[in-house]
Amino acid sequence: MAQKGTGVRYLLFGALLTVAACASPQGAAPVAEGEKLFNDPQFAGSTNDSSCSSCHPGGKGLENAASNPQLLTVINTCITGPLGGQAIAEDSEEMLALKGYIESLGGNE
Repeated sequence: MAQKGTGVRYLLFGALLTVAACASPQGAAPVAEGEKLFNDPQFAGSTNDSSCSSCHPGGKGLENAASNPQLLTVINTCITGPLGGQAIAEDSEEMLALKGYIESLGGNE
Protein backbone atom coordinates (compact mmCIF):
# COMPACT_ATOMS: atom_id res chain seq x y z
CA MET A 1 0.00 0.00 0.00
CA ALA A 2 1.33 3.46 -0.93
CA GLN A 3 2.15 5.94 1.77
CA LYS A 4 -0.29 8.74 2.34
CA GLY A 5 0.71 11.78 0.24
CA THR A 6 2.84 9.80 -2.22
CA GLY A 7 0.51 10.62 -5.10
CA VAL A 8 0.72 14.31 -4.29
CA ARG A 9 4.53 14.11 -4.21
CA TYR A 10 4.59 12.43 -7.63
CA LEU A 11 2.22 15.06 -8.97
CA LEU A 12 4.44 17.88 -7.66
CA PHE A 13 7.57 16.18 -8.97
CA GLY A 14 5.92 15.82 -12.39
CA ALA A 15 4.95 19.48 -12.37
CA LEU A 16 8.52 20.49 -11.53
CA LEU A 17 9.86 18.35 -14.37
CA THR A 18 7.41 19.97 -16.76
CA VAL A 19 8.48 23.46 -15.70
CA ALA A 20 12.15 22.51 -16.01
CA ALA A 21 11.57 21.07 -19.49
CA CYS A 22 9.87 24.27 -20.64
CA ALA A 23 12.55 26.54 -19.22
CA SER A 24 15.53 27.37 -21.38
CA PRO A 25 18.51 25.18 -20.61
CA GLN A 26 21.50 27.07 -19.21
CA GLY A 27 23.22 28.77 -22.13
CA ALA A 28 20.22 28.54 -24.44
CA ALA A 29 19.02 31.87 -25.69
CA PRO A 30 15.35 32.78 -25.72
CA VAL A 31 14.78 33.67 -29.37
CA ALA A 32 11.78 35.92 -28.71
CA GLU A 33 13.79 38.07 -26.29
CA GLY A 34 16.60 38.29 -28.84
CA GLU A 35 14.19 39.45 -31.52
CA LYS A 36 12.83 42.10 -29.15
CA LEU A 37 16.36 43.39 -28.44
CA PHE A 38 17.21 43.24 -32.16
CA ASN A 39 14.34 45.66 -32.83
CA ASP A 40 14.84 47.93 -29.80
CA PRO A 41 16.27 51.37 -30.79
CA GLN A 42 17.30 51.99 -27.16
CA PHE A 43 19.10 48.69 -26.65
CA ALA A 44 22.59 48.93 -25.12
CA GLY A 45 22.27 52.69 -24.84
CA SER A 46 21.94 53.34 -28.56
CA THR A 47 22.47 57.05 -29.03
CA ASN A 48 20.94 57.46 -32.48
CA ASP A 49 17.52 55.78 -32.40
CA SER A 50 18.82 52.90 -34.51
CA SER A 51 18.37 49.21 -33.84
CA CYS A 52 19.92 46.11 -35.34
CA SER A 53 16.89 45.92 -37.61
CA SER A 54 17.67 49.37 -39.02
CA CYS A 55 20.45 47.76 -41.08
CA HIS A 56 19.06 44.20 -41.07
CA PRO A 57 15.24 44.44 -41.37
CA GLY A 58 13.76 41.08 -40.48
CA GLY A 59 17.29 39.74 -40.06
CA LYS A 60 18.11 40.27 -43.73
CA GLY A 61 21.75 39.53 -44.46
CA LEU A 62 22.26 37.52 -41.29
CA GLU A 63 21.06 34.15 -42.57
CA ASN A 64 24.58 32.69 -42.41
CA ALA A 65 25.92 34.76 -39.51
CA ALA A 66 25.50 31.91 -37.03
CA SER A 67 28.42 30.09 -38.62
CA ASN A 68 30.78 33.00 -37.89
CA PRO A 69 33.03 32.01 -34.97
CA GLN A 70 33.40 35.74 -34.15
CA LEU A 71 29.64 36.36 -34.01
CA LEU A 72 29.66 37.79 -30.48
CA THR A 73 32.46 40.21 -31.38
CA VAL A 74 30.57 41.25 -34.52
CA ILE A 75 27.41 41.90 -32.49
CA ASN A 76 29.36 44.18 -30.13
CA THR A 77 31.02 45.92 -33.08
CA CYS A 78 27.57 46.77 -34.45
CA ILE A 79 26.37 47.91 -31.03
CA THR A 80 29.33 50.22 -30.45
CA GLY A 81 29.61 51.36 -34.08
CA PRO A 82 26.37 51.92 -36.01
CA LEU A 83 24.14 51.91 -32.92
CA GLY A 84 26.42 54.16 -30.88
CA GLY A 85 25.78 52.06 -27.79
CA GLN A 86 27.80 50.33 -25.09
CA ALA A 87 29.28 46.86 -25.66
CA ILE A 88 27.57 44.10 -23.71
CA ALA A 89 29.22 41.16 -21.96
CA GLU A 90 29.55 38.12 -24.20
CA ASP A 91 28.09 35.89 -21.48
CA SER A 92 25.16 38.21 -20.67
CA GLU A 93 21.54 37.19 -21.11
CA GLU A 94 21.15 39.91 -23.72
CA MET A 95 24.04 38.62 -25.81
CA LEU A 96 22.83 35.04 -25.57
CA ALA A 97 19.34 36.17 -26.61
CA LEU A 98 20.67 38.10 -29.63
CA LYS A 99 22.86 35.16 -30.60
CA GLY A 100 19.87 32.83 -30.33
CA TYR A 101 17.74 35.09 -32.52
CA ILE A 102 20.46 35.38 -35.15
CA GLU A 103 20.96 31.60 -35.11
CA SER A 104 17.20 31.20 -35.66
CA LEU A 105 17.49 33.12 -38.94
CA GLY A 106 19.38 30.28 -40.61
CA GLY A 107 22.84 28.81 -40.65
CA ASN A 108 23.65 26.45 -37.79
CA GLU A 109 20.15 25.27 -36.97
